[in-house]
Amino acid sequence: MKEKLDDKVLLNINLPGLKLFKKGKVRNVFDLGDMLLLVASDRISAYDSVMPNGIPDKGKILTQLSAFWFDFTKSIIDNHVISADVNDFPKEITIHEDIKKVLTKRSMLCKKTESIDIECVARGYISGSAWSEYQKTGSVCGIKLPAGLKESDKLPEAIFTPATKAASGHDENISEARMMDIIGKDVGTILRDKTLEIYDKCRDHADSKGIIIADTKFEFGKLGNNIIIIDEMLTPDSSRFWPKDTYRPGGPQPSFDKQFVRDYLVSIKWNKEPPAPRLSDEVVQKTREKYLEAYKMLTGRSKL
Repeated sequence: MKEKLDDKVLLNINLPGLKLFKKGKVRNVFDLGDMLLLVASDRISAYDSVMPNGIPDKGKILTQLSAFWFDFTKSIIDNHVISADVNDFPKEITIHEDIKKVLTKRSMLCKKTESIDIECVARGYISGSAWSEYQKTGSVCGIKLPAGLKESDKLPEAIFTPATKAASGHDENISEARMMDIIGKDVGTILRDKTLEIYDKCRDHADSKGIIIADTKFEFGKLGNNIIIIDEMLTPDSSRFWPKDTYRPGGPQPSFDKQFVRDYLVSIKWNKEPPAPRLSDEVVQKTREKYLEAYKMLTGRSKL
């Protein structure tokens, strides 16, 4: 590796000598025996495809924001984080300075859990796939909603809308009853209750910082007899963040997530089939600025 990390290094995240456990659209997960090392790359995906160029510092922003929320919600539920400080990692990993540079601020040492294959979605506002379903049926995942809602309206109370986790392609929204059939009522009840409790607490915090969390998704795992929260938490990749000062229900909202990327892909009339096109420098820069702005507002920190 070069002394200055280049884009390819931070897109691919190859760590020689470590066993790759799983490679997602954004994160590479390495197997350390009884622990996992989660490393967030600068990759960005849209419409189920990973773009050929990334967003500088995106992996750091996602990791540091997740670490903030994991700490913020630890009174509600335990999480999988052992440490997000590279200096706490096993010395056999960080003894090499080039690897330490890659891992700094973009990695977490985590407990290994048995994954629960349900996406746990909390929605406080009606948008995205929920808005599409509501227009057709007046309900979302089997939950009847008030008549006459407009796109992006705030719901009377947050709702829990689970989905099955797809290995590739889109997750499938399911009813709470269907989730209970898949994973059992006891586990399903915990997932529903904790999802809504976490969402309510974090939504209120974000609101006080000028950000609306319209919806978000969580993942949970089993550690012995305990259920804990895993993966990422309340990032622009897993949530819809809207600026509070421009919120106007009745249509789509400006956001802190991949809006510039999606708008760009629509503008160039990409057919949403691989290979994905390269993002323009302007889109990359604007997307980075939005991710960083959300991080600073939510954490109160001036820099990564």
